[in-house]
Amino acid sequence: MKLMAGTANRDLAKAIANYLDSPLTETDIERFSDGEIFVRIAENVRGEDVFLIQSTSNPANDHLMELLICIDALKRASSKRITAVVPYFGYARQDRKTGGRTPITAKLVANLISQAGADRVLTLDLHAGQIQGFFDIPTDNLFVTPVFEDDIRRKYGESDLMIVSPDVGGVVRARALASRLNADIAIVDKRRPKAGQSEVMNIIGDVDGRRCIIFDDIVDSGGTLCNAAAALKERGAISVAAYATHGVLSGKARERIDKSELTELVVTDSIAVGDGSFKTKSVRELSIAPLLGEAIRRIANDESVSKLFD
Repeated sequence: MKLMAGTANRDLAKAIANYLDSPLTETDIERFSDGEIFVRIAENVRGEDVFLIQSTSNPANDHLMELLICIDALKRASSKRITAVVPYFGYARQDRKTGGRTPITAKLVANLISQAGADRVLTLDLHAGQIQGFFDIPTDNLFVTPVFEDDIRRKYGESDLMIVSPDVGGVVRARALASRLNADIAIVDKRRPKAGQSEVMNIIGDVDGRRCIIFDDIVDSGGTLCNAAAALKERGAISVAAYATHGVLSGKARERIDKSELTELVVTDSIAVGDGSFKTKSVRELSIAPLLGEAIRRIANDESVSKLFD
C-alpha cells in the first residue's frame, strides 16, 4: 500500500499517514505560468495499491483537476489499484435537476473520476447517499456520526438533548445520531428562495427547555445554521450548538456564526482550515484522520468497512 496526497489538504494526509505509520509518496505538483497543473510521481508505484488523498474544496475546480491529473499519472505509472480518497466531494449539492436546463454536476464529476482511471472511491458524508450510484466503480461513503457522538457525549452528556435536522432532507442523518445518543429529534422546516439563501418557516418538534444540537453535512455561508439557531432559541431552546462534517465556511460565514445564537460550531478537518482567520471563538475542529486511516487499512486488507459503524 502507498499513500499519495494532493495539495488540497496536506495536514489531513499527513495525519492519516501517521495513523497508518506509512509515509506519503514523494510527489511534485507544480503550476505552469498559465495555471496548468504538472504532476510527477517521484517514486516507483508499479503494481502498488495506491490511495490518493484529495478533497475537492476551494478552489474546487483546481483541486478537482489536480485529482484527475494525479489519477492519470498513477494509471500511466502502472499502479495496480487506485483509490481516490475524497474526504469532501465537491459539486455534491448539484445532484439532481432543480429546474429546466440545469446540469447534474455530481454525476459529471463522478464520470470524470471514473474515466480518469480510479478503481475505487472513498469519501465522507456525501450530501445525498444516492450519489454513490453515480459511480460505476466501488464507492465507500463513510459517516462521521461516531466521531461526533463521542464528542457530544464528552461535552454535553445525554440529558435534555435534542438533535435537530436543518431540513427535511437531513432527517435520516439526524435520526442516526439521535439513536446513538438516545435523544429526540426535531426538524427545521425551511424554504430556499435561491441557492445560498434559506428562510425558516417552522420548527417541527417541541424544543422548549432542551439543549439543541443541529447536525448537518455542509456549512457554507452559515445562513441556514444561524437562522435555525435563532428560531430554536425563540421557541424556548436552552442552548443551540451545531455539528457539520464539512466546514466550507465561505465569505463572511465565520463572522456570521460568531454573532449568532450558536454556542459553537464543530466541524471536521475534511477541508483544510486555511489561514488563521478560521480560528474564531465559535468554531472547533475534530480530526477524521483515524476514521479515514482505519477505512484505508481495511480496504487495503480486503476487510469490512461497514463494521466501523456497528
